[in-house]
Amino acid sequence: MKNSVRKTVLEVNNVKKHFYLKNGTSLTALDNLCFKIFEGEFVSIVGPSGCGKSTILKLIAGLIGKDGGKLLLDGTEISEPGPERGMVFQSYTLFQWLTVRENIEFGLRLIKSQKMPEAEIRNASDYWLNLIGLENFGSFYPASLSGGMQQRVAIARAMIKNPEILLLDEPFGALDAQTRSYMQQFTSKLWEETHKTIIFVTHDIDEAIFLSDRVIVLTSCPAKVNKEIVIDIERPRDLGNMFALPTFIDIKREILDLIMKYSKEK
Repeated sequence: MKNSVRKTVLEVNNVKKHFYLKNGTSLTALDNLCFKIFEGEFVSIVGPSGCGKSTILKLIAGLIGKDGGKLLLDGTEISEPGPERGMVFQSYTLFQWLTVRENIEFGLRLIKSQKMPEAEIRNASDYWLNLIGLENFGSFYPASLSGGMQQRVAIARAMIKNPEILLLDEPFGALDAQTRSYMQQFTSKLWEETHKTIIFVTHDIDEAIFLSDRVIVLTSCPAKVNKEIVIDIERPRDLGNMFALPTFIDIKREILDLIMKYSKEK
């Protein structure tokens, strides 16, 4: 399906963001940043180190405010966090004093306006425990889980509220290579099953290409969009075989060339 016939979920129009330093100077992190996200897309954001990738997700999540431009979710300006956006961070942000099931259910209990019956909350957490493959770990505490298992719980906690957009900020950055590969395949399968709109920040170019419909490549700080690259590789994708595809090799080379150009100029 072409983007022209899809619903536009998120619009980032000429967004600026400044950080004010202790010495009285300021750093411009984002300058006239522009892009759109369409319903059901998996979009990755990559760029030189320190260019402001995580800052973009925090702005979309409503965790910080912008200094210019427009940031629109379904045509409405984003001014604060909301249940229509779920976010998963690189660090394991689970509540260590709650069980896996309680962590997953936390988001539903936080939305007081819903006042869901306990049976419905239980059914929802059962569904997500099964979907993430942790149906036998509901009574465990996070400290007893591996890093990959904890991130699956974090994703389920964000997804159980059925957000319109899922924001993933380097969620696999702290994982070992084998677990990271597993989580990439898990995330790809999850997207195939839910077709949730996902914005994914990563430093890993292979990961971005494997997971995404489109990759947004940023310039160095202050970040603008350098290029948007459509990943024209058929789904479902095989993590092992995809790396040998000529299309994959060409896309990776193009992205690396763009990033290296701005890394050298920085």
